[in-house]
This record gives sequence, structure tokens and C-alpha cells, in this order.
Amino acid sequence: MELIQQILNADPRAMARAMSLIENGDLKAREILKGIFFKTGRGVVVGITGAPGSGKSTLVNELALAYRRLGKLVGIIAVDPSSPFTGGAILADRIRMQALYRDEGVFIRSMATRGHIGGLSHATREVASVLDAAGKDIILIETVGVGQDEIEIAIVADISVVVLVLGLGDELQALKAGIMEIGDLSVINKADRAEVGKFEQELESMLALDPRSGNWRPLVAKTVATQGEGVSELIAAIDRFDQFRKASPQSLESRKYTVQENLLDLLKERLLEKTTQQNGIWDKIQAASRDVKARKTDPYTAVEEIVRDLRL
Repeated sequence: MELIQQILNADPRAMARAMSLIENGDLKAREILKGIFFKTGRGVVVGITGAPGSGKSTLVNELALAYRRLGKLVGIIAVDPSSPFTGGAILADRIRMQALYRDEGVFIRSMATRGHIGGLSHATREVASVLDAAGKDIILIETVGVGQDEIEIAIVADISVVVLVLGLGDELQALKAGIMEIGDLSVINKADRAEVGKFEQELESMLALDPRSGNWRPLVAKTVATQGEGVSELIAAIDRFDQFRKASPQSLESRKYTVQENLLDLLKERLLEKTTQQNGIWDKIQAASRDVKARKTDPYTAVEEIVRDLRL
């Protein structure tokens, strides 16, 4: 397929077209992903997550600029909330990254969550693989503003960076569980504010109590992203963890997305696709939906009856 070769040649139009096919669930996307698979696994995927207002977009912008100064090719996936009317991305992080658009070594893709929970879009992993196959050295994924239970970035990214900031409420409450448990690195952004030292000490104390496999204790970096301060130190911390994960891959397997999990996800997708293509199944699903809504049956019985009639 010509499109696959164009992606491998880092043609931006081909990359954008492939990403659109992936997001739209087009059958051609599957052939593209098959064709590029053996050219992936070289780029480092860095997930940037944290609460709304923590400065993730500005930090991603500064990281991209710094990586480019180091001669790295950069891909950016900015995941935004969806418009309830068009399904498109609302915040459009591209506006905040205008300086990068003149750089041919950077490719930026905005994606809408389209109702997918976890801070990402359902197609984020596959879109990242297109950037990987196109030769991007660093792939930065910025999630939507997430809460404690929206932690999907941990199974997509090689390195998860949690961005924190003072002044968003009860800082200790925000640190208790969920999102803090998936961070390989923690970043205190807007670190020019008062009382950052106290916050850093509390964070360090909390991370010291966090049991981690592989003897990795999450590092803490401080940045002022609007001024570009601390970004080089953050890159050094990212490099340290990258070296650690490559030297100790077995110790991190339980925390990362495994090949088996990927196969199971793909199998579920194909089985559902095959199931819904059977004659009469959609009619049964629609009829069952009406019955459940009218309280004529319960959803569990409805599903059992649909499955009973399937040809598996």
C-alpha cells in the first residue's frame, strides 16, 4: 500500500490521512497498522497528565522546543474534550503551539476524546504508532485534564509524567491515590509560587511511601513552563527513567500495557465487530434496548438472549 510507504517516509499528509482513518474506525486503518508494525518500537512515548490548569500544554510546548534543540524529531498528540455537537476537539491545543508549526521536525495531532474516559481518545495508541513508524524520536501525549481515576496514559506511554501545581485546592487530597500511583516522574509546575518548597517536601514524603516495583522511586522536578525554566532538568529526569526501564524491563511489566493485553483488546474489538455483522443482531439489540428502557426486561437477561442466538 502506497500510503504505508509514505508514512515510513514521514510524509505529513500521509500521516494525517492515516490518523483520520484510525480515528474514524475505517477498515483501511487495520491494514495500515499491520504494515507499519515492524517499523515501530523505536520512539519513546512520554505521557503528560495532570489536573486542568496545571500548565500541561505550555510544558509540552517547551519540551518539544527543547527536544528539537537537541536534534530530536518530535510528535505531539494533544487529547482534548469533545464538542457535544460536532464530536471534535474543543480546546484545540494547536493554538498554543503555533511556534512549532513552522518546524518540519514536529508533527502535531489534536484528538477528541469522543466520550472515551481515561483522559485519552480510544485511538491514541494507534495514532502514536504512526508517529513512531514515521521516525519520531520522542512522542509527547498530552491528556485532557484528569482526575484520580483517569489513568489510562500509564498503559499507553513508556514514561508517565504527572504535572502538579499549587493553588488548585487541597493539594494533599489530589496526591492521595489514582493519578499519583501511575507517575514515573512528578513535575511541580509554576514553581515560582510561594510555599513550593513545603509542597515539594510533602510530595517527596508521600512518594517515599509509595511501593514501586523495580526499586524505582519517582523523581520530582520543578518547572516554570511559561519561562522555560526547569525543562532541561525534566528532560534529564525523563532520560534517567528511560535508561532505567530499558535496563530493567521485567520489573516494570506489571505496570505497563502488555502484549497479551493488546491482543485481548484487539480480539474483543474483532469479536464485537463480527458479532454485530450477523444478520438480525442489530434488530435484536435495538429491540432489547427498548425493552430495557421500558423495564420489560433487565440488561443482563437481554444480553444473555442475544448471545444465545449468536453463531460463534
